[in-house]
Amino acid sequence: MSTAFDWFLQVLHKHPEVTFFLVLGLGYALGKLKIGTFTLGAVTGTLLAGVLVGQFGLKISGEVKQCFFLLFLFSIGFRTGPQFFRGLRSDGLQQALLAAIVATTGLVVAFFVSKLFGYQAGTAAGVVAGSLTESATIGTASDAISRLALSDADRQLLTNQIPVAFAVTYLVGVIGAAWILSQLAPKLLGVDLPAVCRELEDKMQGNTPQGIPGRREFEFRAYAIKEGSPLVGASIAELEAAMGEERLFFGRVRRDGVVTNATPDTVLRAGDAVGVTARRTLLVERMEGPGSGVREIDDRELLDVEAETLDVVITSKAIDGRRLGDLAHEQGARGVFVLRVTRAGTPVLVSPETVLNRGDVVTLVGSVSNVDAVVEALGVPDRATNATDMVLVSLGIVVGALVGVPALVVGGVEIGLSLSVGVLLGGLVCGWLRSVQPRLFGRIPGPTLWVFESIGLTGFVAIVGLNAGPDFVKGLQSSGLSLLLAGVLTVSIPMLVGVLVGHKLLKMHPGVMLGVCAGASTATPALAAVQEAAKSAVPTLGYGVAYAVGNVLLALWGTVIVALVA
Repeated sequence: MSTAFDWFLQVLHKHPEVTFFLVLGLGYALGKLKIGTFTLGAVTGTLLAGVLVGQFGLKISGEVKQCFFLLFLFSIGFRTGPQFFRGLRSDGLQQALLAAIVATTGLVVAFFVSKLFGYQAGTAAGVVAGSLTESATIGTASDAISRLALSDADRQLLTNQIPVAFAVTYLVGVIGAAWILSQLAPKLLGVDLPAVCRELEDKMQGNTPQGIPGRREFEFRAYAIKEGSPLVGASIAELEAAMGEERLFFGRVRRDGVVTNATPDTVLRAGDAVGVTARRTLLVERMEGPGSGVREIDDRELLDVEAETLDVVITSKAIDGRRLGDLAHEQGARGVFVLRVTRAGTPVLVSPETVLNRGDVVTLVGSVSNVDAVVEALGVPDRATNATDMVLVSLGIVVGALVGVPALVVGGVEIGLSLSVGVLLGGLVCGWLRSVQPRLFGRIPGPTLWVFESIGLTGFVAIVGLNAGPDFVKGLQSSGLSLLLAGVLTVSIPMLVGVLVGHKLLKMHPGVMLGVCAGASTATPALAAVQEAAKSAVPTLGYGVAYAVGNVLLALWGTVIVALVA
């Protein structure tokens, strides 16, 4: 048994590429382990797997981890780019301001905590990265440490401190942010979170379809009009206008055995058969309710309309900033429904009050002809494809790196954006340009973007854990308890400051404000916890802009905290 294990270790030493995938596989497996309702997650699992395997003296070149990290940074920048630049505009400034306050408070608290406990730059950076759940901070801090005027041994020592502090404080940050925002904050504010979110939903007449249910949200049905029906003698335009915000459309009409397309001027008669499209609930209540004077029929020719569900990227200046409710009453929107809206990868509440932004992905459903006509006014179709524009990815990373590399030297410390932050900004700009001119700037399919983000980050963290190795255990033994306290302070104070500022000074809706606080610390599990506590999707309305701003600032804080503490 010992001989076989020795042979296995020899293989890992000679072939670091095998070691890498071993750590990656173990990390994802550990990340799926559940402790109650809590899971470690792929990032923490991969870090711990790297540390475990690293105890055998296995290491991988630092240049390899940097390649993975740059791919991760570009990807999160590309995904959040439209919302980041949206946050710089007037209608997103309030959410961006609160996100900046939360992120900056986290940096300040981490700095004072580090001074209190006597932490060096590496540990301080790990506290920021873990407590505020921003893994990108690990890379930017490592990049900053590599540029310090220290010996190679001292720089390596500081770099190895980062994963120790991150591993301890990350768990505190994830659990702490979720509990504070979902449980403690509503009590401090004295609000019934489900009630206030339900009130806003009622005001917005919202709905957020989840998954792909067996029940279809929108239906196309055929009805025969009886003698004495209220529909007899009414024109299509009158009937559709009478629905108000509740949209219902008449498609084809069968009259005397002949099927024609209905026009706004078509007047219905007894004996006509009509095809009707609307929300399922509306059809049941209006068309099939008492006194409607119609009966549902199975008319194959009326119902044989080619329909499609299509994702569309919003790029039009004329659509940017407009309400769905206003757009729904335009003639070109007739017969087309919005199934969902996705912003920076996160579904948002769909209602007449929902404001569309450039870069949003809107899922439309309707007949092919109607959907195609609407696409031209909204932006460009985002049809499923396996093709990824690697030219854009590569050039975005290169140009971003060239922007971030130049730095000023002050007191032996290089001050500048850093290569890492430069690549993040490159991703932000490319993502924004894609939302404005998608025909010129290439597409990265959602699954591909997920692979870039997930493998980029876990690949980077795997090598960090491997190279930390035995130093990780020593650091944990010497600083473990103080790191727990540091994590509690660094996550709780910014969250509480954000809640109080958002409620007292900015007068934000509680549900939206809690979503902003979750986004500012890039804490997706916290957003899920708030949504569960609120029994609503309202918190997602505040998450997109804050998440984009939080990603940029917290990544930048890796460079800043090293400069402050070094």
